[in-house]
Amino acid sequence: QRRGTWGFICELIMAGGKENDAGNKTKSKKGQTENGKAGKSGAVVKSEPKAGTEQKAGALAPKTVVMAKWKDGEFHAAVVLESRRRLGAVSSGEDGPHNYDYYLHYHEFNRRLDEWKSWEHVKLDVDPSVVGEHQEAAHTHKKSRKKRKTEESAPGAYEHDEHEGIDAASLAAHEEATKVKNINFIELGPHRMDTWYFSPFPEEYHNIDTLYVCEFCLAFFKYRPELERHQLKCDLRHPPGNEIYRDGDISMFEVDGHKQKIYCENICYLAKLFLDHKTLYYDVDPFLFYIVTEVDDKGCHFVGYFSKEKNSAEGYNLACILTLPAYQRKGYGKFLIAFSYELSLKEGKVGSPERPLSDLGYVSYKSWWTQRLLAIIRDHPGTILSIQELSDLTAIKTEDIIHTLENLGVIRYYQGQHIISASPAAIEYHLKHAGRPGIPVNPEKLHWTPLKIRRRHAPTRGEAYWETL
Repeated sequence: QRRGTWGFICELIMAGGKENDAGNKTKSKKGQTENGKAGKSGAVVKSEPKAGTEQKAGALAPKTVVMAKWKDGEFHAAVVLESRRRLGAVSSGEDGPHNYDYYLHYHEFNRRLDEWKSWEHVKLDVDPSVVGEHQEAAHTHKKSRKKRKTEESAPGAYEHDEHEGIDAASLAAHEEATKVKNINFIELGPHRMDTWYFSPFPEEYHNIDTLYVCEFCLAFFKYRPELERHQLKCDLRHPPGNEIYRDGDISMFEVDGHKQKIYCENICYLAKLFLDHKTLYYDVDPFLFYIVTEVDDKGCHFVGYFSKEKNSAEGYNLACILTLPAYQRKGYGKFLIAFSYELSLKEGKVGSPERPLSDLGYVSYKSWWTQRLLAIIRDHPGTILSIQELSDLTAIKTEDIIHTLENLGVIRYYQGQHIISASPAAIEYHLKHAGRPGIPVNPEKLHWTPLKIRRRHAPTRGEAYWETL
């Protein structure tokens, strides 16, 4: 069944109206979507966060350009998105901007770095023309950098656009509706992590500083004592699915969204805190979730996951992918990518991630594709490999192979066909600059068979769905 494309790495299925009373019981809102795309019911609902406080007369107005002190100790141009009265601010007398904190977006940085700043870290005494020039320079630099990377690699090379398929009006509506993070931090196990984006948690969980999450069942709570009481009763020590891979202290579980709705919905709420553009639907049934965990004597600790449709008409082998910030830069992202292609090889299919990819997602995929393809070419010296042969060996879609090799400048189009042309020195150069290798997947440790499903029709609504055999 066609579920549509969302504007980040993939399509994310989520439920609305969740109540988190110990067991996180769920009420689904059919047809809840973002980016103006219809859900299964066809109804379009924009999920808009509630402002923390209403705008006060003394506060700086939204869209005011300021200079704000960032983590590097320097002042950077930023725009005010929202304001809130400071705790302990004087309520009597003349109101003024010093009584407020401000939620800022930096012109130079991604939305994931938006943050609240106190008045002491904000400057207004700046020449507006300087700020305008700075803002324009940052915008021009971002576009020219992307264009330059493409032009330097090869003529006609693929240029990545993380907003591909999203029209300007929908993009603007999405950014307006999700402009302010509703949760600042999450605590999961021993890790305390900054969140990056707004996530449509139930309204009672909006505008809180820290969300406390059970690292085994992913139930979430507003207060640490609630989590501690829950942990005394929670007997789950691993994701509620089948363990399909174990190599040392790394374990992978396959969880069926139809059988474990609440757990999978909790994953989606959690993931949205770190993923920006996406379409939200109300149903997790059509998806399988693959959870990577670190194993110790206390249990299997959640590290990240990817999801995939049980039946993808477009041949996607990955829908949503996330490694929690506490585990990033350790090779888990490329491990999840490699795992998705190992499943495709087991299925005897080629696969590709859903588009558009995020900036971080594209970098990870580009690096992994480069390492995988060039390693095969290097290991077959003197052999002329076709694009189709590379696809058969890797389960990578031919379009992705062509785009990757074009960007590297090791392929050319001659007499109606693509020819790989790269010296051993060029291959070693590109491998050296393709980034760090991820955690390798050992195919011998994978114990998994493809899911068998059949098309059925609901007896009352007449809508098609996929039933697991």
